[in-house]
Amino acid sequence: MESSGSGSFLRNRRLGSFLDTNSDPNVRETQKVSSKGGARQSPKTDDAFVDDDGWICSLISCVRIVACFLTMMVTTFIWALIMLLLLPWPSQRIRQGNIYGHVTGRLLMWILGNPIKIEGTEFSNERAIYICNHASPIDIFLIMWLTPTGTVGIAKKEIIWYPLFGQLYVLANHLRIDRSNPSTAIQSMKEAVQAVIKHNLSLIIFPEGTRSKNGRLLPFKKGFVHLALQSHIPIVPIVLTGTHLAWRKGSLHVRPAPISVKYLPPISADSWKDDKIDDYIKMVHDIYVENLPEPQKPIVSEDTTNSSRS
Repeated sequence: MESSGSGSFLRNRRLGSFLDTNSDPNVRETQKVSSKGGARQSPKTDDAFVDDDGWICSLISCVRIVACFLTMMVTTFIWALIMLLLLPWPSQRIRQGNIYGHVTGRLLMWILGNPIKIEGTEFSNERAIYICNHASPIDIFLIMWLTPTGTVGIAKKEIIWYPLFGQLYVLANHLRIDRSNPSTAIQSMKEAVQAVIKHNLSLIIFPEGTRSKNGRLLPFKKGFVHLALQSHIPIVPIVLTGTHLAWRKGSLHVRPAPISVKYLPPISADSWKDDKIDDYIKMVHDIYVENLPEPQKPIVSEDTTNSSRS
């Protein structure tokens, strides 16, 4: 499976300049290499924007959301036809599913118009288990756009009932798991790992298991660690900041908040042991805490602080 080529689709400079997501011409999307310290550096939080709830901004937001919906409907329909023609070739359907994500995700971010800063792109084409914090629908658009070709997602099996998008997800040969009870969930996870190893794929997963309501990091589930233990594929954390301000949960108002995407260095799972799963979860969670701005860090209660000290 390819890890570059189409994996860089729509990320070249010429097309990137045409589909510039920045609403401010003085702010340009950057692809920076992380400096010394890597995952241990504290993020900068000097980006600011004016949160305007006036009727003009609300109208512009509605237009953008409708445009996003219509764009996704068109691209999803086009690629659904492509997938149907490629039914006998599962690997090609995965590849086309990624190209669909690159095209659609980039177009949606262009329509929304948020200024975007991207760092650590030297880690963006690894064969890896990509994990990402999740606080906004915009996270989905970014992941669709920025994950490399040869990447599949893992979602609950009920996604097939999502109109059009769910059917395309299945046609693109992405993975589904049955979460109805622990035993079936474990079996589904094993089958997912076998598919990843057999077809030399990467994975994308949200380790929190759900979307944060206020942007603050939630506890991580164990699934991504089990995947790493069974597949021996490194973990590449993707840290998203600002998306919870750009599109708040339960809101239909998209704001021009700056967004940051930061790929962190791969975390090798070669020496991991089954009896230290909780330690690995805490280690990766701590890396996110150190790389998120203060408003997105989890709130540590006094009881938790006292127990950790004791």
